[in-house]
Amino acid sequence: MIADCSAGPVATAVRGYRSKAMTLSNRDLSELLAREETEQDAPHRRRALQRASRAALSWEVEAAAVATAGRSVTELPSVGPWVGQFLEEWMASPPDPMPEPPVTRQGFLTMAEVRDTPGLDEWRRAIHADLQMHTTYSDGRASLEAMVEGAAARGHAFVGITDHSVGLPIANGMSEERLAEQAEHIRRLNEDLGGRIRVLHSIEMNLSPIGEGDMSAEALAKLDLVLGTFHSDLRVKEDQTERYLAAVRNPTVHVLAHPRCRMFNRRPGLQADWPRVFAEAASLDKAVEIDATPHRQDLDVALLAHAREAGVRISMGTDSHSVGELDCLEYGLAAAIRGGIDRDRILNFQPVEDVLAWAADVRGRLGAG
Repeated sequence: MIADCSAGPVATAVRGYRSKAMTLSNRDLSELLAREETEQDAPHRRRALQRASRAALSWEVEAAAVATAGRSVTELPSVGPWVGQFLEEWMASPPDPMPEPPVTRQGFLTMAEVRDTPGLDEWRRAIHADLQMHTTYSDGRASLEAMVEGAAARGHAFVGITDHSVGLPIANGMSEERLAEQAEHIRRLNEDLGGRIRVLHSIEMNLSPIGEGDMSAEALAKLDLVLGTFHSDLRVKEDQTERYLAAVRNPTVHVLAHPRCRMFNRRPGLQADWPRVFAEAASLDKAVEIDATPHRQDLDVALLAHAREAGVRISMGTDSHSVGELDCLEYGLAAAIRGGIDRDRILNFQPVEDVLAWAADVRGRLGAG
């Protein structure tokens, strides 16, 4: 996106991998399985290939390592004997050239790559917070208490509860009245928790295509953090730089959440002059998010390199809608490590008092309440 950043560093990485051309990664195998699916007529075979293609992205070890160890690839999830034959044939004789994935499948880390990221375990132990998650107050599948207890069980010192705002009715977005009810609920919960974990009352506010929010400044001023996010006009192909500049200039917004708005195999994300957007966010001391949801991974490694150069703050969240999804934070950690992000620039590694002081300073300087 510097017009299209994903076609720069990512394409370079793909070409670099192809030059080795000996060992296929799980990403390569996922792509080959997806392409083989289109060659099959029998519905049950198409389903088997589709399941295996999706599963390959979540295999915890590289299939090549399994085969090299003399084990059967049928040990891998969703791989039966018939699918296994394809994998064995491709690994024995890799396609040359390896087909280029469509843009909607480019730049996503596999679980094997995440787990193989140097320093991941140490970063996982050091992180203090998850700053995007949803509850039954909007479209989450678990209660406020359940999500907070799940975060506490994972060692977090504080969390950001970021249910959707009123302008997203499809996600059960909250009115200002319900937002006030949630505030009281969080106040009581924090009292009951006795400091074991701190719950920040936050929101994922829907932004219009011109960067305007859908909640009053008065209501937002009572929150600890405001994440601003686009949820409409997400498939336009024209440059959206001005749209993003308007979003980061919105005085009520602290964090630009899942910035590209991409989704694996569904939409490629919006295009912008990302260095310019990140530079503007840095000048206003705003943060941009790494959404660690596996099918989002937004920001991705390629764009994080530009974020690093701009010196912009980073926020990280799982965007969880259930307790189990809280474990996806490692995707964000791996992306940050691979993108060369300094931990000092990531809100999640700071004490909660420092995060709140930063948010208050941003709000005060920009006159947002």
